[in-house]
Amino acid sequence: MTEMRELHKVLAKSNGKPVAILKNSQVVGYFVPDEATDQIETSLASKEDVLAGIKRRKKVNQPVLDYL
Repeated sequence: MTEMRELHKVLAKSNGKPVAILKNSQVVGYFVPDEATDQIETSLASKEDVLAGIKRRKKVNQPVLDYL
């Protein structure tokens, strides 16, 4: 966590890749530089896409819905 004081230097050394944050040698999170997110293409899902996804995952999701 010491390096967190100068996070900009850590991100500069990462060459645009995510940086893991460790506590007691366990990953607790990631910092993702802005240039890493620029490579991600996003698009809006249509209503049909959402309904198809719900239908496709019904068996997986149903136990959770029953629990709730």
